[in-house]
Amino acid sequence: MLLLALGSLAVRNISEIPQSDFGRGGLSHITIAGAVLHGMKEVEIWLQTFAPGSRTPIHRHSCEEVFVVLKGKGTLMLASSSHKYPGTPQVFQLYSNSTFSIHVNDPHQVLNTDEYEDLQMLVVISRPPVKVFIYEDWSMPHTAARLKFPYYWDQECLHEPKDEL
Repeated sequence: MLLLALGSLAVRNISEIPQSDFGRGGLSHITIAGAVLHGMKEVEIWLQTFAPGSRTPIHRHSCEEVFVVLKGKGTLMLASSSHKYPGTPQVFQLYSNSTFSIHVNDPHQVLNTDEYEDLQMLVVISRPPVKVFIYEDWSMPHTAARLKFPYYWDQECLHEPKDEL
């Protein structure tokens, strides 16, 4: 049963929300609540599941990001945007019920390091849709990172440029 509140969906069943890997094997992405999809202005919430051995690309973006690990274990690699290139990242272990934050433009990568179990995380981002810059490696200069905008999960629903003001 769906309930409507002020013209938008107030209660939804996550298992009924569309999911996709967006051509990235080992990923399952669900936008639970999103500015572009649901008329929100400041936050977006995702459920992302990474199969064993899968990972995000090394990337940075124009938003803050908060993760809550729901199940599994993995590794967070995090560098600073304060130098000309990311450099050697700090390495943090992730585990069920851990949480971490990523600051605007800090390069990072999340890896599922478990051989058998999925890594599942709830992700909250600010200022969607975001501009994502992708790196080939940790020594690539920030200015050479490749812009991907709109990002894969925003392509179908973003029809006008984001106002950066």
